Amino acid sequence: MATNVIVTEQARTQLLAAAAILNGLPVSDYTGLRPGQTYYAYDPATRTYWAGASLVPSPSSLQAEVSTQDDGAYVLFEHPEPGSWIARDVGLAGVEGARCPVQVPASILQLWGWSPGSCRPPSNP
Repeated sequence: MATNVIVTEQARTQLLAAAAILNGLPVSDYTGLRPGQTYYAYDPATRTYWAGASLVPSPSSLQAEVSTQDDGAYVLFEHPEPGSWIARDVGLAGVEGARCPVQVPASILQLWGWSPGSCRPPSNP
């Protein structure tokens, strides 16, 4: 059964690093994960950690601010065991027919209260 996991400082650092790599920017261009927009869980059936988050760009980085708009407005993370974090921009998934680039297990979606087949929270702007 999938379970929510507390986002530790180590996990937060790893998620920010994966997102920075995705966007080709240094981690210092982000100041954190947006409160109320961060989800983190483990699915033992697939031996995979899942996370979703909106990034908080540093006000001194125009590139980070741009990277958190539109498609980059929400990031979905997947960490299979063994392996490392994979980050995907999913901010536009579900908009005008755009599809989620990864299939999130139904158990994770249900745990987080997300719609079936989605890859971001329903209230995400």
